[in-house]
Amino acid sequence: MDEQLSALLINCTLKPSPAGSSTHVLGEQVMNALAEHGATADRIRAVDHRILPGVQTDMGGEDEWPELRARVLAADIVVFATPTWLGQHSSVAQRVLERLDAELSETDDQGRPILFDKVALAVVVGNEDGAHHITAILFQALNDVGFTIPAQGSVYWNGEAMQTTDYKDLPSVPEKVAQATSTAAANAAHLARSLTQAGYSAG
Repeated sequence: MDEQLSALLINCTLKPSPAGSSTHVLGEQVMNALAEHGATADRIRAVDHRILPGVQTDMGGEDEWPELRARVLAADIVVFATPTWLGQHSSVAQRVLERLDAELSETDDQGRPILFDKVALAVVVGNEDGAHHITAILFQALNDVGFTIPAQGSVYWNGEAMQTTDYKDLPSVPEKVAQATSTAAANAAHLARSLTQAGYSAG
């Protein structure tokens, strides 16, 4: 029997709960696809939490990142989802990436970077161009801190230029988005299981 996997969605929308969010909708579609491969789900809407600026695992005071970080460390697969604003990932996404920077100096009991053997997917949504640019930034940052990126590990949707239709308001999931979601989830689950069975070496 396949080993149980755990997946965490980090939703970096600018909209606090319970506001509707296209980032939430596409992120949930990816999580549902991962569930078809046996992954349990956890979810963080980052804007709902007090994540202090900085590059340490704990910035003290009212910083809520330490609890959120524990959920990152408990996940086999992290789905990092962001909207597009001015052609860039959200400021919330940047804050989370900066806090993940602290993991560069954290190691496990084998002396390996602590995020080794974890898989990351990128999800990008918006009514303007920028998805490839944002995905490249996310992949580089997440890989730098130790995540492994599966083949075709991104899912994105860009609305028609200068229009106001949001992804969450579409009557159905576009075929290409559904295909990308299915492929990304299957590849992420395959890679995560492979890493749980034989992780990276310490040397």
